[in-house]
Amino acid sequence: MTAITTSRVESIKPRWQAIVMVALIFWLSASLIMDLVIMPSLFVSGMVTSPEFATAGNLMFWGFNRVELICSGLVATGLMVLSNLFGDFGKRSRTAIILSLVLLAIALIDTYSLTPQMSALGMQLNLFDSAAEVPAGMNLLHQGYFVLEAVKLTLGATLVGWCYQNQV
Repeated sequence: MTAITTSRVESIKPRWQAIVMVALIFWLSASLIMDLVIMPSLFVSGMVTSPEFATAGNLMFWGFNRVELICSGLVATGLMVLSNLFGDFGKRSRTAIILSLVLLAIALIDTYSLTPQMSALGMQLNLFDSAAEVPAGMNLLHQGYFVLEAVKLTLGATLVGWCYQNQV
């Protein structure tokens, strides 16, 4: 009975490691596409200065943030399952779990704090005002967003590297 249980548990590890890696790679690549392709394209095309951009941006980021939450939840859950099944399943298991929880916190901050605040600041409520300026607080929110993006990409790349090397 012990041999069957041990072999079954051993076969679960590659699955959970694969789930963690796929979720991380998908999430990080989607973030890079959003940050380096989609947003600069919208900026260059002039869409960012149009009054409808706040609504379009809110809709776009609403969906993207929910995907981020799912991916960060999968990563954190996968690392916790690996830790629970295998005790100390790698040299850096505790650190990996902490990093995944930081990634989850970043996704929560983006979803429930930064995106709604940026959308609210960008909404044009006066229909008769044709020349809308960028609110002063918007630049500070963008800076916070990009700092969180840099942290997310750094931590995510670290976790992908550890999973790839089988050290997690």
